[in-house]
Amino acid sequence: MKLVIIDYGAGNIKSIQFAFNRLGVNAVLSNNPEEIISADKVIFPGVGEASSAMVMLKQSKLDLVIPKLKQPVLGICLGMQLLCHSTEEGSTKGLGIFDAHVKRFPNNVKVPQMGWNAISNLKSDLFKGIKDNAFMYLVHSYYAELSNQVIATTNYGLEYASALENNNFYGVQFHPEKSSLDGERILKNFIEL
Repeated sequence: MKLVIIDYGAGNIKSIQFAFNRLGVNAVLSNNPEEIISADKVIFPGVGEASSAMVMLKQSKLDLVIPKLKQPVLGICLGMQLLCHSTEEGSTKGLGIFDAHVKRFPNNVKVPQMGWNAISNLKSDLFKGIKDNAFMYLVHSYYAELSNQVIATTNYGLEYASALENNNFYGVQFHPEKSSLDGERILKNFIEL
């Protein structure tokens, strides 16, 4: 199986690569459109600021490649947010895969949310073997609003989408590669989709 982690300069891609290595999967880092299109599975990571990440995607023309992918694609953290319609962070237009808008957490909670929080209302094969209210590791200041594509929610001052699904696209706000055995199980489930 060929697994490609999109390397566009806005991700903690090494820790994701190591997580797949622990599962016995050799993940290739690439920003080459042909290599990404020919992969069996694709990981779209992201860390940092949305508008500069989108600029990097556009420079490598990956903003045109990603929405056309037909294989299972997993967006992680900022990767998930960039798959949404838009984000308030830098007033950035997203790739429009998920029917959701990304907003900044209100001032009544500590921002960024950093640390462990529960995921609930699990609704996808991505969460096979994961119990409701399992804890995942999160670091983010912006959240995706609830929509009909939500497959997991988290509460942090308000309820938000901690995972989304639309056809072959999946997105998780948390970092499965940093979320212990349950996070590892989610990556394994993604491989098996």
